[in-house]
Amino acid sequence: MQKYLITSEKFYTHDSDIFHKTLLQQLKKHKPQYVLFRDKTATNYEELASIFITTCKEVANVKSFIHQNISLAKALGADGVHLTSNQFCEIEIAKRENLEVIISAHTHNEVLKAQELGAEAVTYSPIFASPDKGEPKGIDDLEELLSMCQIKIFALGGIVTNEHIDMISKTKAYGFASIRYFA
Repeated sequence: MQKYLITSEKFYTHDSDIFHKTLLQQLKKHKPQYVLFRDKTATNYEELASIFITTCKEVANVKSFIHQNISLAKALGADGVHLTSNQFCEIEIAKRENLEVIISAHTHNEVLKAQELGAEAVTYSPIFASPDKGEPKGIDDLEELLSMCQIKIFALGGIVTNEHIDMISKTKAYGFASIRYFA
């Protein structure tokens, strides 16, 4: 099962030296195959994004993704971009830039739309209870969705324990994505 580490400003900070050191430590500890730079508050976002890409390249077999910003992902040499559920119309633009696309999805219809538009993968959430993310969908809903599509699905939302990961691993999900599990 693939692991998708998502950064957060609370854990990684906006200090460039601490960010690099912490990210490198977490990459070596958890060995994720996918990593997303996501920070909604940094005033030095581009600097941190550049450090993020450089740090990811220090570790073998890690695909780096930038949140929302196609042009920055392309400019920094990221493997891909992670689009929000409001950016379906940008999938084609990212694909033209030769970026892999992962997009956030919260309904079965959004997952099917992402598949139709050519995204490589989706994060589907929330699977388990997660702060401010609404009613959890649960494993049964995830399994129902997996039977309807072929796109790679990362289960996301409230994944904080090995028990959660064990439950997801019993499905046909491509992997799991998390912020708090990797912090």
